Amino acid sequence: MSYQEIIEELFTSVKQEKNIGSLATFIPELGNVDPGKFGIHLTQVDGLSYGIGDHEERFSIQSIIKVPSLALAYKLMGESLWTRLGYEPSGNPFNSLVQLENDHGIPKNPLINSGALVISDVLISKLNNPHEDFLEFVRKAAGNPSISYSPRIAESEKSASYRNTALCNFIKSFGNIRNNPEEVLDFYFNQCSIELSCRELSEAFFFLANYGLAPPDNDRMMTVSQVKRINAIMQTCGFYDESGEFAFKVGLPGKSGVGGGIVAIHPGQYSIAVWSPILNKKGNSYRGVKFLEQFTTRTELSIF
Repeated sequence: MSYQEIIEELFTSVKQEKNIGSLATFIPELGNVDPGKFGIHLTQVDGLSYGIGDHEERFSIQSIIKVPSLALAYKLMGESLWTRLGYEPSGNPFNSLVQLENDHGIPKNPLINSGALVISDVLISKLNNPHEDFLEFVRKAAGNPSISYSPRIAESEKSASYRNTALCNFIKSFGNIRNNPEEVLDFYFNQCSIELSCRELSEAFFFLANYGLAPPDNDRMMTVSQVKRINAIMQTCGFYDESGEFAFKVGLPGKSGVGGGIVAIHPGQYSIAVWSPILNKKGNSYRGVKFLEQFTTRTELSIF
């Protein structure tokens, strides 16, 4: 059976089941999304792709953008990046302050909010025009010049930013934020505001499935060694305090966002993106996790 046939069959099956959870209303704009939206897109390394449902509609990818920002920071700083943050699972919610006190402002990993704020600080220090240069990196990875920030969503993020503001200032008190916290937060909110469709998201992460090479010209985004480490961090840290369960059920490196998106990659095989905005109790797409679990079970393909 082909990928397209499997995707179509599982899409229909999952859509017929009860969709359990709630929208991410703590960011006002995300509470306005149609809860019934559901899309899937798979991009193979051989260039073939398959999509179904709302896979061409753009949505707020939110924390999924932490992976491209990490990739760019790692590319710029190399191994010295790991003096600023770790690469261990946190075991805590994505916006927790608990661990930072004991670790003197060093976030456990770059895929929780505290880690992403440190990454934003790194990019501000390293890039001449952080907003423009980062956007260009994402556009290059996706092969898509139309990708941009959403001022509407960025403002919505800012209006509910109390916890992130506290995180940024707390890290600043330990000296691990080097720039003005307001500048760091503004850059972070803009990153999280980017909207992509499932197709665009699977294409943007394609280089992580293709050993660092991005279409259409096989531009090298990162070294093979760096890609290996990014994928390892996604495997262990990409789903907040549900990362172990996702590895157990799905068996692919990936990253989720509270906009309801999930992207996962199978090195040397494909990149797949799923969007369904109803979230489970851990903040991950209920249908997205369910679909991917059934997809890797049905294809009998995971990294394990």
